Amino acid sequence: MEYRQLGTSDLKVSQICLGTMTYGEQNSEAEAAQQLDYALAQGVNFIDCAEMYPVPPRPETQGRTEEFIGSWIAQRGTRHQVVLATKVTGRSAANSGVGHIRSGPRLTREQILQACDDSLRRLRTDYIDLYQLHWPERQTNFFGQLGYSHGSDDGVLIAETLGALEELVLQGKVCHVGISNETPWGMLEYLKEAVVYGKPRIASIQNPYSLLNRTFDVGCAEVAIREKCGLLAYSPLAFGVLSGKYLGGQKPEGARLTRYERFQRYASERSASATQAYVNLACQYGIDPAQMALAFVNQQPFVTSNIIGATTIEQLRSNISSVEIKLDDEQLAAIESIHQQNPNPAP
Repeated sequence: MEYRQLGTSDLKVSQICLGTMTYGEQNSEAEAAQQLDYALAQGVNFIDCAEMYPVPPRPETQGRTEEFIGSWIAQRGTRHQVVLATKVTGRSAANSGVGHIRSGPRLTREQILQACDDSLRRLRTDYIDLYQLHWPERQTNFFGQLGYSHGSDDGVLIAETLGALEELVLQGKVCHVGISNETPWGMLEYLKEAVVYGKPRIASIQNPYSLLNRTFDVGCAEVAIREKCGLLAYSPLAFGVLSGKYLGGQKPEGARLTRYERFQRYASERSASATQAYVNLACQYGIDPAQMALAFVNQQPFVTSNIIGATTIEQLRSNISSVEIKLDDEQLAAIESIHQQNPNPAP
């Protein structure tokens, strides 16, 4: 396992991060513990969760993912062995499914301080290594929106949000801070606030990145490299689509897109066409399609860690094993050719 520096901090995180948003919904507590045990044994020292997990978000299950991780930490005594990351929920539309969190989550000082304390309690720890903003407070383009439409209501200003994070750092409850689902402007604004006003410097940005969604390349990648604020890539398999298991209209029993029809972000005809091309390419080189997709993300120079998620231990073994695959120039060129013919079908 390779370990990479988290931003400008002194933390080293594994190039594979264990995503946990299925814990408490698709995965039981026993299954979660099995996954955490296995990942740690394979050298994965980075765990990512969020206060709103599991997904899909429901009032009945909210916070259960953090609770499962907290129980595992308490039972195994592993807190010192892992870099623990979680996220605070941002402002959302009334029909978003997260309105039950604090009766409408916002990135205000009061809500952030409360959210952090709640996460610490569920995680059974007195500090969080990386505390992230799950998505922006302001109106901007994320979660599949490519075009920017300016709105007059920016909500809570970044200065207040970052000020609250600074309080948590000064209190010792948070070691480092990060952002998620952000734009290049957002990245630069947080970085500017750190320099101009002496606020905590963001260590990372967690955005989607996969063979089907390389929009991060367009503007954020340069900022990530030049400012040493690396990407924590989520959905590197596009909800499992890049494994090829949904091709031809297949709906595997228990699979996420089979169980939850709301997740159609990666299920377009263009996505299916591109996926078929990538699967064919992987077969041509004798590589498992899912492992090829993960290996591609692993090799990007702006990626700090690749967040994998799995519902079965077999999937987890395969996903972690992607670190053993190094795509050569010929394979990368073939991938680029497919991308040029069908760019970003699932932003």
